[in-house]
Amino acid sequence: MSQVFLRQRDSVEPCQGTLVDTLARSGCGVASIKAHMRVVGVDVGTRRIGLAVSDPSGTLSRPLGVVMVAALDATAVTAVTERVRALAEEDGRIASLVVGLPRRLNGRPTDMTARVEAFGRRLAEACGVAVHFQDERLSSHEAETRLALREKDWRVRKQQLDAMSAAIILQDYLDLHAASPVVDEDLA
Repeated sequence: MSQVFLRQRDSVEPCQGTLVDTLARSGCGVASIKAHMRVVGVDVGTRRIGLAVSDPSGTLSRPLGVVMVAALDATAVTAVTERVRALAEEDGRIASLVVGLPRRLNGRPTDMTARVEAFGRRLAEACGVAVHFQDERLSSHEAETRLALREKDWRVRKQQLDAMSAAIILQDYLDLHAASPVVDEDLA
């Protein structure tokens, strides 16, 4: 195990705990520190629910998979919750969920908007984490365009579309809520 040292103005001291904990306690030139927890993106559909996950720093998203559902009911909430819990066991704590909120191009709600909001609230209760809603306008179109560049078979693209859409929704959320960079006062 490597040891972390913290430089404070005129001294160097060994530190205990994680680097993030150490920097947070020290207050030496840190403008903000993002906690290292993953965020899960969810693209809700009536048959398929796409999932994506961020890297631990909350900077990049990647498609995770698709949960097949018959309806947006308790069974669908349970299926997504199980996938989120399995991910948390594999990769550590999940900070929050980002659910794509359907809207028309003019910004008005669609007939799916209220159903997705209700699903998101039930998902928050079941998973025990905060749920944030992110505008998902044109995310499926962008996902289809990106997938078409690498995959010519439409059947394969269709299987990946919802997860890719969830990744785009999550990336939009991460970009919109990016934390301030870490600044060292000696370099500024």
